[in-house]
Amino acid sequence: MDWTDRGIVLSARKHGETSLIVQLLTEQHGRHAGLVRGGTSSRARGLYQPGNLLSAHWRARLAEHLGNYSCEMLTGSAAALLDNGGKLGALSAAAALAEAALPEREPHADVFESFSALIAVLGAARGADDWAPVYVRFELGLLASLGFGLDLARCAATGTNDNLAYVSPKSGRAVSLSAGEAWREKLLALPRFLLADEHPAPGEVGQGLALTGYFLERHVFAPHGKRLPAARLRLGERLAKA
Repeated sequence: MDWTDRGIVLSARKHGETSLIVQLLTEQHGRHAGLVRGGTSSRARGLYQPGNLLSAHWRARLAEHLGNYSCEMLTGSAAALLDNGGKLGALSAAAALAEAALPEREPHADVFESFSALIAVLGAARGADDWAPVYVRFELGLLASLGFGLDLARCAATGTNDNLAYVSPKSGRAVSLSAGEAWREKLLALPRFLLADEHPAPGEVGQGLALTGYFLERHVFAPHGKRLPAARLRLGERLAKA
């Protein structure tokens, strides 16, 4: 059994004296692990950093085996972000979420594409937090790919798309300002930048992360007795303060 695919490094953990177990988010084969022999060598050290895009060849005797990776660099992204704590935190959070949330070996080409787009924005963004809205949309896309997409197109109560301001924590559907007024303390805030292509107002990125974080916890992690990954919690705290 063998295949070749593009893959984004999610994590690399030491195995034995000189090897690594590397988790990749591949374009066609989903989240997929493999053993890299000699992965801790000085020559390979920079290759398996989270966020790097690799050309990966996987080989195993049987499909259910861990198998072995041999990889080549296509785009090195991690090193360019080392001097920016916010961007590095976003990359770490996205990688941790993808590793923890995606079922192993289940194709999610849409998540691969949205993760690739996020990495590109992290590398290009000049403003302090210009990348933050793209990160929130990455989490929205992850929820949708896992079957838990939010319906933000129209009000759950009125069916209209005017003055949408909240999201129901039960249904994941948008609620208008007037329809949700009586229950606003129980509803989640819906930031306007998720409805239109505009720069977030102060506090809206934090609202967006609270929204996606709630549904990730409820649908993806809580059923397995888990919480959001630590890297994601740290990013939420950082952007809430900002």
